[in-house]
Amino acid sequence: MRPFAEPPGRGAALSSAVSYAAGPGLLEAVRMGVSGPSPAPAPPHVAIEDHGVIGDLQTAALVSTQGDIDWLCLPRFDSPSVFAALLDPERGGRFTVRCEGATRTKQMYLPDSNVLVTRFLGESSVGEVVDFMVPREVKHADPGTMHLVRVVRAVRGQVEVDIRCAPAFDYGRARTEVDIVEGAGAFFSSAAGQLVLRSTVPLAAEGRAAVARPVLAEGQTLALELSRHGSTHPLQLIQVEALLSATLAYWQQWVRKSRYRGRYREMVERSALTLKLLVHQPTGALVAAATTSLPEAIGGTRNWDYRFTWVRDAAFSIYALMRLGYTEEAAAFMAWLEDRCTEAPSGEGLQILYSIDGAPAPVEEPLDHLCGYRGSRPVRIGNGAAHQLQLDIYGELMDSVWGYDRYGDPISYELWQALCRQLDWLQDHWEEPDHGVWEVRGPRQRFTYSSVMTWVAFERGIQIARRRGLPAPLERWRSAADGAYLHVQQGAWDPARRAYVQYPGSHTLDAGALAMPLVKFTGPRDPRFLATLERIEEELVTDSLVHRYRNDGTDGFTEAEGTFNLCSFWYVEALSRAGRLDQARHTFEKMLTYANHLGLYAEEIGPSGEALGNFPQAFTHLALISAAVNLDSALDGRPRSHDD
Repeated sequence: MRPFAEPPGRGAALSSAVSYAAGPGLLEAVRMGVSGPSPAPAPPHVAIEDHGVIGDLQTAALVSTQGDIDWLCLPRFDSPSVFAALLDPERGGRFTVRCEGATRTKQMYLPDSNVLVTRFLGESSVGEVVDFMVPREVKHADPGTMHLVRVVRAVRGQVEVDIRCAPAFDYGRARTEVDIVEGAGAFFSSAAGQLVLRSTVPLAAEGRAAVARPVLAEGQTLALELSRHGSTHPLQLIQVEALLSATLAYWQQWVRKSRYRGRYREMVERSALTLKLLVHQPTGALVAAATTSLPEAIGGTRNWDYRFTWVRDAAFSIYALMRLGYTEEAAAFMAWLEDRCTEAPSGEGLQILYSIDGAPAPVEEPLDHLCGYRGSRPVRIGNGAAHQLQLDIYGELMDSVWGYDRYGDPISYELWQALCRQLDWLQDHWEEPDHGVWEVRGPRQRFTYSSVMTWVAFERGIQIARRRGLPAPLERWRSAADGAYLHVQQGAWDPARRAYVQYPGSHTLDAGALAMPLVKFTGPRDPRFLATLERIEEELVTDSLVHRYRNDGTDGFTEAEGTFNLCSFWYVEALSRAGRLDQARHTFEKMLTYANHLGLYAEEIGPSGEALGNFPQAFTHLALISAAVNLDSALDGRPRSHDD
């Protein structure tokens, strides 16, 4: 094919902008780059951890170290996928942009941003792909559509580029047609939607894909822009330059608001940027993860859809962002929360999870036509846990409201009234067995963690009412808090095991007990807690990695699972608060080695250190932030405030 020749006067500024990622000495300065396998041919499934994430605050895409977009749902996080090769390389759809001839690949984010660079290093050539999505309010962006931009540059030598865009609408269930727009790009259509791919190089149809194999001379650039309702006018490199510059500025201005200046700033800010990507901007809701059905054990059936807003996850995440100074996100979540509390029918509690617009989560159903990640089936959409009873959510909810009222803005009277109704409901139901924080699909129990968080819910409500002078049935709340506290101390403490057990009458340890000093239920050096910590270390901890519990089949599954990253960071914080600082620091820094090359975490860690579960997961990143902040404070010898 004839090499692509860039028209004179076009793309010079963009080449300069992109070369910022490839300038002299930068490769050596990248601390978190990773070498990947040769980008061609692609393996059937690219590992979960071999991906970066980009997003526009309404949805997110996963980009592999080989230049493939393996996951993207449109127009929202919880919409049907258009690229889902992560779950089925043949049927799921994929958007490939690779520089051929590479023997290694590396990925990095441009500084303080969610703009991703994938570098293809060959014996005689270096190419790079810059991937980003444009937040809707960014200047130069069309606020009514999605912009996914891929910029390719020949950094050194001649680079042959392999472009193949093959969307598969509606999780691969809808037939896709492609029409080439001469000199402009391609138009994809199906009964489930449409996409417009604009390109600075000519495209051709190959089956149901749009393809090209241009050759770039050193210093040349090409660009691709995928949108849902964009024009089919030829793409101008100067337009792409403006979008890249504006997107970089957006993220860099956002991350500068962080108040964190501690030892682990790079990882904390990456976690904050990741949490921000998971916030659905129009509503303020935060999804638990960007994906569905990534397994907790390879070949297993614990494959869940996390593209919804769990009250628990969102409350914890917003609290973590607020500790860093991001109060706008907290305010948006409080508005979303007020709507959910206000809409809840009289005499009913909150659902544990919602769609991002506040509607009930869709019914759980399998997608039998998809093979699943590395054969892990079923692939599920929707989430049946929406109908579970999980009483702990009220504790996390009230804890986040308490923090926002104290460090953000005072909550409204309307929200307070709605919260009082929820606490009234909790007072009538907290003694019922529930499914617990881990959403077991076995028999309901009186889980210890749920009782601890019941105490938190009423305790925080009492504190808000007293500090603000708000009307509240304080005597009733005090009685309920005392009842929950005594239930844990008298029923969940096992004298023979010298530990708090998962629920009264069981002999199972639960890493949820690590949260007790974090929420002030117990002191970090209380004899009962320290004894529990010792038992957890004996039975649930392997090096820095922590299991949620040792499954005996009572949770509805007999299959194994990985260690749970949230619990590992809770373990760090428990050690730190207990004064075991050397061990806490060693454990924390070991946990950092389990992040992927970009500082991202899935839900769990597998037997050989691989990522398992949905990715990236909010729960893990919020726990990392909390552990880092508290560990820093302890290492610096700063007295911990009552509120930390």
